[in-house]
Amino acid sequence: MTFPPEGAARSSCLAADEALTAAAFCTGDFAEADRLFTQAQALAARAGDWTGEAFATGGLAMVLHHRNLGKLIDGSAPADTDVEAEEELMRRALVIWQETSDAAGTARGLFGLSLVFQVLRRDWDAGMPYLWQAFGLAEAAEEAGDLYGRSEIHRHLGFYYFAADPRPQEAMRQLGHSLAAERLSRAVTLAREASLLPWRIRDAEQNYREAEAIVRATS
Repeated sequence: MTFPPEGAARSSCLAADEALTAAAFCTGDFAEADRLFTQAQALAARAGDWTGEAFATGGLAMVLHHRNLGKLIDGSAPADTDVEAEEELMRRALVIWQETSDAAGTARGLFGLSLVFQVLRRDWDAGMPYLWQAFGLAEAAEEAGDLYGRSEIHRHLGFYYFAADPRPQEAMRQLGHSLAAERLSRAVTLAREASLLPWRIRDAEQNYREAEAIVRATS
């Protein structure tokens, strides 16, 4: 789903990213992903592997993001210190990506930082400058093999045009780059069949309902 870069920490980054995916979608237990990303970050730093360090630092930020997101889903707000810790890691990863001049990695870093504001701080105005920049680099992400990353950038932009700045036609265009309504319907079925975390199934169902609403508004 993502693109662990070439370098000394590549295999460690890949294992950590696989653990993160399993935790985020199926188990809800992020301890292994946290451990593996910490190892990958240390290995990359020792080896002078900047892209690996950026990837691992961003991965640690995403571990925190999913933990914070889990608290929101359970109906409680994450602690300010946890949100601040996530933001700090996201910013650190972005700085390293920018220093490497890696366009796909920079897109990843910008998108990650936009999540802090969109999802946790509920501040679209603060998050959109990062999302717009990520959108400008979305094609580079796809070229690097991060199809999921590009899809997520377009999905979040689509729902911005649906919820924060209502423009149904543009929302549908962006969702077309991400997942069209019929694919979202299929995603709901697959999520149920794969026994994903209950909130992941609810999220897929909600995405499908919102996409259907956009389709109706543009028909």
